[in-house]
Amino acid sequence: MTDRRETRPSAWDDTQDEAAEEDIKALTREEVQALVSKHPPMSPWRVVAVQAAIGAVVVALTWLLTEGQGFVWSALYGAATVVFPSALMARGVGRQAPGMKAGAYVVSFMLWEFGKIALSVAMLALAPKLVPDLSWTALLVSLVLGLKASWLALLMQRWSR
Repeated sequence: MTDRRETRPSAWDDTQDEAAEEDIKALTREEVQALVSKHPPMSPWRVVAVQAAIGAVVVALTWLLTEGQGFVWSALYGAATVVFPSALMARGVGRQAPGMKAGAYVVSFMLWEFGKIALSVAMLALAPKLVPDLSWTALLVSLVLGLKASWLALLMQRWSR
């Protein structure tokens, strides 16, 4: 009977990592510029705009399909729960110094993301007090569709090339 452990590579086998490191090639400045021009970064404001547009569509559909104003206000508040925190984060991340070191940028990004999540949770907690005749269903549908807007923004950027 053979031992199976001997035939499979170990999870701690460093020879695989060394082979992978040899394949890594540093890019020249021209290669980096060509790569960036081929795949330009997406503005966070574009994502916020797509989130706001989707929120407006959901609110309009809610207004057309339902008779209660509570549904419309709930859908509007759900869209706002996505758009306002995203806009705050886009503004905060966009105002960072261009010469900022990578580590500081990552920490700053994470702090803005935490602030975005905290504001969203606070807005959801305040929803029952702020929205008359609150419909959690309408609010959550609007919120989830707004959160999925980043994928639509990425697709739109890809289609526009």
